[in-house]
Amino acid sequence: MFRKFIALEWKAFFRSSAFASNMVLKVFMIIGAIYFTGMFLLLGFGSYHIIKDATDEDPLLLVNRYMIYYLVSDLLVRLFLQKIPIINIRPLLTLPIKRGTIVNFALAKTAISFFNVIHSFFFIPFSIILLVEGYDPLHVVFWHLGILSLIYVNNFLNILLNNKDGLFVGFIVFLSIAAGLQYYEVFDITEYTGIFFQGMYTTAYTFILPLAALVAVWISCFRYFRSHLYLDTGLSRKQKDVSTEDYTWLNRYGILGTFLKNDIKLIRRNKRSKTTVIMSVVFLFYGLFFFTGMLEMYDNSFMHMFAAIFITGGFLFTFGQFVPSWDSAYYPLMMSQNIQYREYISSKWWLIVIGTVASTLLASFYLYFGVNIYLMILAAGIYNIGVNSHLVLLGGAYIKTPIDLASSKQAFGDKKAFNVKTMLLSLPKMLIPMALYSIGQLIGNNWGVILVIIAGVAGFAFRNSVFSMIEKIYKTEKYKTLASYKQKN
Repeated sequence: MFRKFIALEWKAFFRSSAFASNMVLKVFMIIGAIYFTGMFLLLGFGSYHIIKDATDEDPLLLVNRYMIYYLVSDLLVRLFLQKIPIINIRPLLTLPIKRGTIVNFALAKTAISFFNVIHSFFFIPFSIILLVEGYDPLHVVFWHLGILSLIYVNNFLNILLNNKDGLFVGFIVFLSIAAGLQYYEVFDITEYTGIFFQGMYTTAYTFILPLAALVAVWISCFRYFRSHLYLDTGLSRKQKDVSTEDYTWLNRYGILGTFLKNDIKLIRRNKRSKTTVIMSVVFLFYGLFFFTGMLEMYDNSFMHMFAAIFITGGFLFTFGQFVPSWDSAYYPLMMSQNIQYREYISSKWWLIVIGTVASTLLASFYLYFGVNIYLMILAAGIYNIGVNSHLVLLGGAYIKTPIDLASSKQAFGDKKAFNVKTMLLSLPKMLIPMALYSIGQLIGNNWGVILVIIAGVAGFAFRNSVFSMIEKIYKTEKYKTLASYKQKN
Protein backbone atom coordinates (compact mmCIF):
# COMPACT_ATOMS: atom_id res chain seq x y z
CA MET A 1 0.00 0.00 0.00
CA PHE A 2 2.87 2.38 0.78
CA ARG A 3 4.23 1.78 -2.73
CA LYS A 4 0.91 2.87 -4.24
CA PHE A 5 0.86 5.96 -2.03
CA ILE A 6 4.38 6.86 -3.18
CA ALA A 7 3.32 6.46 -6.82
CA LEU A 8 0.37 8.81 -6.25
CA GLU A 9 2.60 11.38 -4.54
CA TRP A 10 5.09 11.20 -7.41
CA LYS A 11 2.39 11.79 -10.01
CA ALA A 12 0.85 14.62 -7.98
CA PHE A 13 4.22 16.35 -7.75
CA PHE A 14 4.99 16.33 -11.48
CA ARG A 15 1.41 16.92 -12.63
CA SER A 16 0.96 19.92 -10.39
CA SER A 17 0.38 23.13 -12.35
CA ALA A 18 2.76 24.88 -9.96
CA PHE A 19 5.63 22.55 -10.88
CA ALA A 20 6.73 24.40 -14.01
CA SER A 21 5.75 27.88 -12.81
CA ASN A 22 7.94 27.61 -9.70
CA MET A 23 11.02 26.12 -11.36
CA VAL A 24 13.11 29.25 -10.71
CA LEU A 25 12.31 29.11 -7.00
CA LYS A 26 13.05 25.39 -6.97
CA VAL A 27 16.47 26.08 -8.49
CA PHE A 28 17.24 28.58 -5.71
CA MET A 29 16.02 26.08 -3.12
CA ILE A 30 18.28 23.38 -4.60
CA ILE A 31 21.25 25.76 -4.55
CA GLY A 32 20.48 26.61 -0.93
CA ALA A 33 20.21 22.91 -0.04
CA ILE A 34 23.59 22.19 -1.68
CA TYR A 35 25.17 25.12 0.19
CA PHE A 36 23.92 24.02 3.60
CA THR A 37 24.84 20.40 2.87
CA GLY A 38 28.39 21.49 2.09
CA MET A 39 28.59 23.61 5.25
CA PHE A 40 27.37 20.74 7.42
CA LEU A 41 29.91 18.40 5.83
CA LEU A 42 32.74 20.85 6.48
CA LEU A 43 31.65 21.27 10.09
CA GLY A 44 31.25 17.52 10.51
CA PHE A 45 34.78 16.78 9.40
CA GLY A 46 36.44 19.89 10.79
CA SER A 47 34.70 20.77 14.07
CA TYR A 48 36.59 18.16 16.12
CA HIS A 49 40.02 19.53 15.16
CA ILE A 50 38.83 23.16 15.35
CA ILE A 51 37.63 22.63 18.93
CA LYS A 52 40.75 20.69 19.87
CA ASP A 53 43.07 23.39 18.53
CA ALA A 54 41.09 26.25 20.10
CA THR A 55 40.53 24.74 23.57
CA ASP A 56 42.01 22.21 25.92
CA GLU A 57 38.67 20.43 26.40
CA ASP A 58 37.52 17.13 24.97
CA PRO A 59 35.70 18.08 21.70
CA LEU A 60 32.93 15.54 22.31
CA LEU A 61 32.38 16.87 25.83
CA LEU A 62 32.12 20.44 24.52
CA VAL A 63 29.70 19.42 21.74
CA ASN A 64 27.52 17.59 24.27
CA ARG A 65 27.49 20.59 26.60
CA TYR A 66 25.93 22.84 23.94
CA MET A 67 23.91 20.17 22.11
CA ILE A 68 20.72 21.49 23.72
CA TYR A 69 21.14 24.77 21.81
CA TYR A 70 21.56 22.84 18.56
CA LEU A 71 18.36 20.86 19.10
CA VAL A 72 16.30 23.88 20.20
CA SER A 73 17.50 25.86 17.17
CA ASP A 74 16.60 22.94 14.93
CA LEU A 75 13.07 22.83 16.36
CA LEU A 76 12.58 26.59 15.93
CA VAL A 77 13.71 26.41 12.30
CA ARG A 78 11.27 23.55 11.70
CA LEU A 79 8.39 25.53 13.19
CA PHE A 80 8.97 28.26 10.59
CA LEU A 81 9.95 26.27 7.52
CA GLN A 82 9.15 22.56 7.70
CA LYS A 83 5.79 21.57 6.26
CA ILE A 84 3.59 19.25 8.28
CA PRO A 85 2.45 16.04 6.49
CA ILE A 86 -0.06 16.77 3.75
CA ILE A 87 -2.10 14.12 1.97
CA ASN A 88 -5.35 14.39 0.09
CA ILE A 89 -7.42 12.10 2.29
CA ARG A 90 -10.91 12.61 0.86
CA PRO A 91 -10.67 10.09 -2.01
CA LEU A 92 -8.79 7.64 0.25
CA LEU A 93 -11.44 7.53 2.98
CA THR A 94 -14.00 6.10 0.54
CA LEU A 95 -11.68 3.20 -0.29
CA PRO A 96 -11.06 0.01 1.75
CA ILE A 97 -7.82 1.39 3.25
CA LYS A 98 -7.16 1.30 6.96
CA ARG A 99 -6.96 4.70 8.58
CA GLY A 100 -3.81 3.64 10.39
CA THR A 101 -2.10 2.98 7.05
CA ILE A 102 -2.96 6.47 5.80
CA VAL A 103 -1.67 8.07 9.01
CA ASN A 104 1.54 6.06 9.07
CA PHE A 105 2.28 6.95 5.46
CA ALA A 106 1.71 10.66 6.08
CA LEU A 107 4.00 10.58 9.13
CA ALA A 108 6.62 8.52 7.32
CA LYS A 109 6.79 11.18 4.59
CA THR A 110 8.48 13.48 7.06
CA ALA A 111 11.26 10.95 7.77
CA ILE A 112 12.96 11.76 4.45
CA SER A 113 12.51 15.50 4.87
CA PHE A 114 15.53 17.68 4.14
CA PHE A 115 15.28 18.97 7.71
CA ASN A 116 16.11 15.46 8.95
CA VAL A 117 18.60 14.37 6.29
CA ILE A 118 20.74 17.52 6.57
CA HIS A 119 21.83 16.60 10.11
CA SER A 120 23.39 13.36 8.86
CA PHE A 121 25.95 15.39 6.93
CA PHE A 122 27.23 16.71 10.26
CA PHE A 123 26.85 13.82 12.69
CA ILE A 124 28.05 10.98 10.43
CA PRO A 125 31.38 12.70 9.58
CA PHE A 126 31.76 13.82 13.21
CA SER A 127 31.19 10.24 14.40
CA ILE A 128 33.73 8.97 11.87
CA ILE A 129 36.31 11.44 13.19
CA LEU A 130 35.58 10.23 16.73
CA LEU A 131 36.29 6.66 15.66
CA VAL A 132 39.52 7.71 13.92
CA GLU A 133 40.62 9.56 17.06
CA GLY A 134 40.29 6.39 19.15
CA TYR A 135 36.89 6.78 20.85
CA ASP A 136 35.14 3.55 21.79
CA PRO A 137 33.27 2.36 18.63
CA LEU A 138 30.28 0.86 20.44
CA HIS A 139 29.76 3.95 22.58
CA VAL A 140 30.08 6.23 19.55
CA VAL A 141 27.32 4.22 17.86
CA PHE A 142 25.14 4.55 20.99
CA TRP A 143 25.73 8.30 21.08
CA HIS A 144 24.96 8.66 17.38
CA LEU A 145 21.72 6.68 17.71
CA GLY A 146 20.66 8.84 20.65
CA ILE A 147 21.29 12.10 18.77
CA LEU A 148 19.54 10.77 15.66
CA SER A 149 16.54 9.83 17.79
CA LEU A 150 16.35 13.35 19.22
CA ILE A 151 16.46 14.83 15.70
CA TYR A 152 13.39 12.77 14.82
CA VAL A 153 11.76 13.68 18.14
CA ASN A 154 12.00 17.29 16.92
CA ASN A 155 10.44 16.20 13.63
CA PHE A 156 7.30 14.77 15.24
CA LEU A 157 7.20 17.36 18.01
CA ASN A 158 7.00 20.01 15.28
CA ILE A 159 3.90 18.26 13.91
CA LEU A 160 2.22 18.28 17.33
CA LEU A 161 3.14 21.92 17.98
CA ASN A 162 1.57 22.90 14.65
CA ASN A 163 -1.69 21.17 15.49
CA LYS A 164 -2.12 21.67 19.23
CA ASP A 165 -2.33 25.34 20.13
CA GLY A 166 -2.15 24.68 23.86
CA LEU A 167 1.05 22.70 23.46
CA PHE A 168 2.52 25.39 21.21
CA VAL A 169 1.76 28.18 23.69
CA GLY A 170 3.20 26.12 26.54
CA PHE A 171 6.35 25.45 24.53
CA ILE A 172 6.85 29.15 23.73
CA VAL A 173 6.31 30.15 27.37
CA PHE A 174 8.71 27.48 28.62
CA LEU A 175 11.33 28.41 26.03
CA SER A 176 11.04 32.12 26.88
CA ILE A 177 11.44 31.47 30.61
CA ALA A 178 14.40 29.13 30.05
CA ALA A 179 16.06 31.65 27.70
CA GLY A 180 15.56 34.47 30.22
CA LEU A 181 17.02 32.44 33.08
CA GLN A 182 19.95 31.43 30.90
CA TYR A 183 20.62 34.98 29.70
CA TYR A 184 20.57 36.47 33.21
CA GLU A 185 22.68 33.55 34.51
CA VAL A 186 20.05 32.48 37.02
CA PHE A 187 19.97 28.90 35.77
CA ASP A 188 22.42 27.29 33.36
CA ILE A 189 20.60 24.44 31.65
CA THR A 190 23.76 23.21 29.92
CA GLU A 191 25.16 21.97 33.25
CA TYR A 192 22.40 19.34 33.32
CA THR A 193 21.77 18.63 29.64
CA GLY A 194 25.50 18.29 29.00
CA ILE A 195 25.64 15.43 31.52
CA PHE A 196 22.76 13.68 29.78
CA PHE A 197 24.25 13.95 26.27
CA GLN A 198 27.66 12.85 27.52
CA GLY A 199 25.93 9.96 29.27
CA MET A 200 24.74 8.67 25.89
CA TYR A 201 28.42 8.03 25.15
CA THR A 202 29.80 7.01 28.54
CA THR A 203 27.01 4.57 29.46
CA ALA A 204 25.52 1.65 27.58
CA TYR A 205 21.85 2.39 28.25
CA THR A 206 21.21 6.19 28.32
CA PHE A 207 20.68 6.25 24.53
CA ILE A 208 17.52 4.18 25.13
CA LEU A 209 15.80 7.24 26.62
CA PRO A 210 15.80 9.22 23.32
CA LEU A 211 14.61 6.09 21.52
CA ALA A 212 11.74 5.77 23.99
CA ALA A 213 10.92 9.46 23.56
CA LEU A 214 10.84 8.99 19.77
CA VAL A 215 8.41 6.09 20.07
CA ALA A 216 6.22 8.08 22.48
CA VAL A 217 6.07 11.13 20.19
CA TRP A 218 5.30 8.94 17.15
CA ILE A 219 2.45 7.28 19.03
CA SER A 220 1.11 10.68 20.10
CA CYS A 221 1.13 11.93 16.51
CA PHE A 222 -0.45 8.71 15.27
CA ARG A 223 -3.27 8.82 17.82
CA TYR A 224 -3.95 12.50 17.25
CA PHE A 225 -4.23 12.26 13.48
CA ARG A 226 -6.07 8.93 13.53
CA SER A 227 -8.72 10.43 15.81
CA HIS A 228 -9.14 13.39 13.45
CA LEU A 229 -9.11 11.44 10.18
CA TYR A 230 -12.71 12.10 9.23
CA LEU A 231 -14.25 14.13 6.43
CA ASP A 232 -16.49 15.99 8.85
CA THR A 233 -13.85 16.67 11.51
CA GLY A 234 -14.42 20.14 12.93
CA LEU A 235 -17.71 20.74 11.11
CA SER A 236 -19.72 20.76 14.30
CA ARG A 237 -18.86 23.47 16.80
CA LYS A 238 -20.57 24.77 19.88
CA GLN A 239 -21.67 28.33 19.32
CA LYS A 240 -23.35 30.26 22.10
CA ASP A 241 -23.51 33.72 20.58
CA VAL A 242 -23.89 34.59 16.94
CA SER A 243 -23.13 38.08 15.70
CA THR A 244 -22.88 39.65 12.28
CA GLU A 245 -20.91 42.65 11.16
CA ASP A 246 -21.98 44.55 8.05
CA TYR A 247 -19.41 47.37 8.23
CA THR A 248 -21.85 49.63 6.42
CA TRP A 249 -19.54 52.60 6.97
CA LEU A 250 -17.31 51.15 4.23
CA ASN A 251 -20.09 51.33 1.62
CA ARG A 252 -19.14 54.93 0.85
CA TYR A 253 -15.96 53.63 -0.81
CA GLY A 254 -17.84 51.61 -3.43
CA ILE A 255 -16.20 48.44 -4.78
CA LEU A 256 -13.05 49.17 -2.77
CA GLY A 257 -15.14 49.18 0.41
CA THR A 258 -16.76 45.87 -0.53
CA PHE A 259 -13.37 44.20 -0.87
CA LEU A 260 -12.20 45.73 2.41
CA LYS A 261 -15.29 44.37 4.18
CA ASN A 262 -14.59 40.90 2.83
CA ASP A 263 -10.97 41.03 4.01
CA ILE A 264 -11.91 42.25 7.49
CA LYS A 265 -14.49 39.46 7.82
CA LEU A 266 -11.94 36.92 6.56
CA ILE A 267 -9.43 38.00 9.20
CA ARG A 268 -11.98 37.93 12.03
CA ARG A 269 -13.61 34.60 11.16
CA ASN A 270 -10.69 32.30 10.37
CA LYS A 271 -8.06 30.99 12.70
CA ARG A 272 -5.20 31.16 10.22
CA SER A 273 -5.92 34.75 9.21
CA LYS A 274 -6.28 35.73 12.88
CA THR A 275 -2.79 34.36 13.37
CA THR A 276 -1.46 37.04 11.03
CA VAL A 277 -2.71 39.74 13.39
CA ILE A 278 -1.22 37.95 16.40
CA MET A 279 2.11 37.56 14.61
CA SER A 280 2.06 41.27 13.72
CA VAL A 281 1.88 42.08 17.43
CA VAL A 282 4.68 39.60 18.16
CA PHE A 283 6.84 41.23 15.47
CA LEU A 284 6.58 44.53 17.37
CA PHE A 285 8.82 43.11 20.09
CA TYR A 286 11.37 41.69 17.65
CA GLY A 287 13.46 44.83 18.05
CA LEU A 288 14.18 44.02 21.69
CA PHE A 289 16.77 41.51 20.50
CA PHE A 290 18.53 44.31 18.61
CA PHE A 291 18.06 47.56 20.51
CA THR A 292 18.74 46.29 24.04
CA GLY A 293 22.24 45.04 23.26
CA MET A 294 21.15 41.53 24.27
CA LEU A 295 23.13 40.05 21.37
CA GLU A 296 26.38 41.79 20.49
CA MET A 297 26.27 40.74 16.83
CA TYR A 298 22.95 42.61 16.41
CA ASP A 299 24.06 45.77 18.20
CA ASN A 300 24.87 47.87 15.14
CA SER A 301 22.96 50.31 12.95
CA PHE A 302 22.91 47.97 9.94
CA MET A 303 21.06 45.25 11.87
CA HIS A 304 18.88 47.89 13.54
CA MET A 305 17.42 48.74 10.12
CA PHE A 306 16.81 45.02 9.55
CA ALA A 307 14.83 44.93 12.80
CA ALA A 308 12.93 48.13 11.95
CA ILE A 309 11.66 46.59 8.69
CA PHE A 310 10.31 43.61 10.62
CA ILE A 311 8.80 45.69 13.42
CA THR A 312 6.70 47.83 11.07
CA GLY A 313 6.14 45.12 8.45
CA GLY A 314 4.71 42.33 10.59
CA PHE A 315 1.27 42.45 8.94
CA LEU A 316 2.82 43.10 5.54
CA PHE A 317 4.93 39.95 5.71
CA THR A 318 2.32 37.64 7.25
CA PHE A 319 -0.84 38.79 5.43
CA GLY A 320 0.34 40.66 2.34
CA GLN A 321 2.76 37.90 1.40
CA PHE A 322 -0.23 35.63 0.64
CA VAL A 323 -2.30 37.92 -1.58
CA PRO A 324 -4.32 36.66 -3.45
CA SER A 325 -3.96 33.19 -1.91
CA TRP A 326 -6.29 34.20 0.94
CA ASP A 327 -9.11 34.23 -1.63
CA SER A 328 -8.10 30.97 -3.33
CA ALA A 329 -11.24 29.13 -2.14
CA TYR A 330 -13.54 31.45 -4.09
CA TYR A 331 -11.08 32.98 -6.57
CA PRO A 332 -12.69 31.24 -9.59
CA LEU A 333 -16.06 32.73 -8.59
CA MET A 334 -14.52 36.19 -8.27
CA MET A 335 -12.94 35.92 -11.71
CA SER A 336 -16.30 35.05 -13.25
CA GLN A 337 -17.71 38.37 -12.01
CA ASN A 338 -17.27 41.82 -13.47
CA ILE A 339 -14.46 42.76 -11.10
CA GLN A 340 -11.72 45.25 -11.85
CA TYR A 341 -8.29 44.07 -10.77
CA ARG A 342 -7.37 47.65 -9.85
CA GLU A 343 -10.01 47.81 -7.07
CA TYR A 344 -9.07 44.34 -5.87
CA ILE A 345 -5.36 45.21 -5.65
CA SER A 346 -6.09 48.60 -4.09
CA SER A 347 -8.17 47.05 -1.32
CA LYS A 348 -5.32 44.70 -0.39
CA TRP A 349 -2.86 47.58 -0.53
CA TRP A 350 -4.94 49.77 1.77
CA LEU A 351 -5.30 46.92 4.25
CA ILE A 352 -1.52 46.45 4.27
CA VAL A 353 -1.01 50.22 4.69
CA ILE A 354 -3.41 50.32 7.65
CA GLY A 355 -1.58 47.42 9.30
CA THR A 356 1.81 49.04 8.70
CA VAL A 357 0.72 52.42 10.06
CA ALA A 358 -0.74 50.75 13.14
CA SER A 359 2.50 48.82 13.74
CA THR A 360 4.57 51.98 13.33
CA LEU A 361 2.47 53.89 15.86
CA LEU A 362 2.41 51.00 18.35
CA ALA A 363 6.20 50.77 18.08
CA SER A 364 6.52 54.25 19.59
CA PHE A 365 7.61 52.64 22.88
CA TYR A 366 11.02 52.22 21.23
CA LEU A 367 11.51 55.94 21.92
CA TYR A 368 12.80 54.63 25.25
CA PHE A 369 15.96 53.55 23.40
CA GLY A 370 16.42 56.96 21.79
CA VAL A 371 14.94 59.24 19.15
CA ASN A 372 17.35 57.91 16.52
CA ILE A 373 16.00 54.38 16.97
CA TYR A 374 12.41 55.48 16.47
CA LEU A 375 13.37 57.62 13.45
CA MET A 376 14.83 54.47 11.95
CA ILE A 377 11.56 52.61 12.68
CA LEU A 378 9.55 55.48 11.18
CA ALA A 379 11.72 55.42 8.05
CA ALA A 380 11.21 51.65 7.77
CA GLY A 381 7.45 52.13 8.09
CA ILE A 382 7.43 54.68 5.26
CA TYR A 383 9.56 52.35 3.13
CA ASN A 384 7.22 49.42 3.80
CA ILE A 385 4.23 51.53 2.72
CA GLY A 386 5.88 52.98 -0.37
CA VAL A 387 7.94 50.06 -1.68
CA ASN A 388 7.46 46.75 0.13
CA SER A 389 3.66 46.95 -0.03
CA HIS A 390 4.00 46.93 -3.82
CA LEU A 391 6.55 44.13 -3.79
CA VAL A 392 4.33 41.78 -1.78
CA LEU A 393 1.43 42.37 -4.18
CA LEU A 394 3.75 41.78 -7.13
CA GLY A 395 5.08 38.58 -5.56
CA GLY A 396 1.53 37.36 -4.94
CA ALA A 397 1.00 37.05 -8.68
CA TYR A 398 3.70 34.36 -8.77
CA ILE A 399 3.14 32.55 -5.44
CA LYS A 400 0.18 30.45 -6.50
CA THR A 401 -0.19 28.55 -3.25
CA PRO A 402 -3.84 27.93 -2.29
CA ILE A 403 -4.76 28.50 1.34
CA ASP A 404 -7.35 26.33 3.01
CA LEU A 405 -8.84 28.60 5.65
CA ALA A 406 -10.46 25.57 7.31
CA SER A 407 -7.22 23.59 7.38
CA SER A 408 -6.96 23.82 11.15
CA LYS A 409 -10.11 21.69 11.33
CA GLN A 410 -8.87 18.91 9.05
CA ALA A 411 -6.25 16.24 9.50
CA PHE A 412 -3.14 16.79 7.44
CA GLY A 413 -4.10 20.31 6.39
CA ASP A 414 -1.30 22.69 5.47
CA LYS A 415 -1.28 25.22 8.31
CA LYS A 416 2.04 26.84 7.50
CA ALA A 417 1.97 30.60 7.28
CA PHE A 418 5.57 30.70 6.15
CA ASN A 419 7.60 28.65 3.65
CA VAL A 420 10.84 28.69 1.69
CA LYS A 421 9.29 30.36 -1.36
CA THR A 422 8.03 33.33 0.61
CA MET A 423 11.36 33.54 2.41
CA LEU A 424 13.24 33.83 -0.90
CA LEU A 425 10.87 36.52 -2.16
CA SER A 426 11.19 38.35 1.18
CA LEU A 427 14.95 38.82 0.88
CA PRO A 428 14.80 41.87 -1.47
CA LYS A 429 12.27 43.52 0.85
CA MET A 430 14.83 43.41 3.66
CA LEU A 431 18.15 43.71 1.83
CA ILE A 432 17.31 46.77 -0.32
CA PRO A 433 16.47 49.14 2.59
CA MET A 434 19.48 47.82 4.50
CA ALA A 435 21.68 48.57 1.49
CA LEU A 436 20.19 52.06 1.13
CA TYR A 437 20.78 52.72 4.80
CA SER A 438 24.39 51.56 4.58
CA ILE A 439 25.05 53.79 1.55
CA GLY A 440 23.52 56.76 3.36
CA GLN A 441 25.65 56.17 6.44
CA LEU A 442 28.76 56.33 4.27
CA ILE A 443 27.65 59.79 3.10
CA GLY A 444 27.05 61.15 6.57
CA ASN A 445 25.12 60.93 9.81
CA ASN A 446 21.32 60.39 9.41
CA TRP A 447 21.67 60.13 5.63
CA GLY A 448 20.83 56.44 5.87
CA VAL A 449 17.42 57.24 7.35
CA ILE A 450 16.90 60.01 4.77
CA LEU A 451 17.63 57.70 1.81
CA VAL A 452 15.21 55.06 3.10
CA ILE A 453 12.49 57.70 3.56
CA ILE A 454 13.11 59.10 0.05
CA ALA A 455 12.76 55.61 -1.45
CA GLY A 456 9.48 55.08 0.45
CA VAL A 457 8.03 58.45 -0.59
CA ALA A 458 9.05 57.86 -4.23
CA GLY A 459 7.32 54.49 -4.22
CA PHE A 460 4.18 56.06 -2.79
CA ALA A 461 4.24 58.86 -5.38
CA PHE A 462 4.41 56.41 -8.30
CA ARG A 463 1.88 53.95 -6.86
CA ASN A 464 -0.58 54.43 -9.75
CA SER A 465 2.04 53.45 -12.31
CA VAL A 466 3.08 50.51 -10.15
CA PHE A 467 -0.55 49.41 -9.75
CA SER A 468 -0.97 49.47 -13.54
CA MET A 469 2.05 47.21 -13.95
CA ILE A 470 0.87 44.84 -11.21
CA GLU A 471 -2.62 44.75 -12.75
CA LYS A 472 -1.18 43.65 -16.11
CA ILE A 473 0.82 40.89 -14.43
CA TYR A 474 -2.23 39.63 -12.52
CA LYS A 475 -4.20 39.50 -15.77
CA THR A 476 -1.37 37.64 -17.51
CA GLU A 477 -1.11 35.11 -14.67
CA LYS A 478 -4.89 34.82 -14.20
CA TYR A 479 -5.45 31.39 -15.76
CA LYS A 480 -2.27 29.91 -14.30
CA THR A 481 -3.44 31.08 -10.89
CA LEU A 482 -6.90 29.54 -11.38
CA ALA A 483 -5.31 26.23 -12.39
CA SER A 484 -3.02 26.26 -9.35
CA TYR A 485 -5.87 26.95 -6.95
CA LYS A 486 -7.69 23.89 -8.26
CA GLN A 487 -4.85 21.67 -7.07
CA LYS A 488 -5.99 19.53 -4.15
CA ASN A 489 -2.61 18.12 -3.12
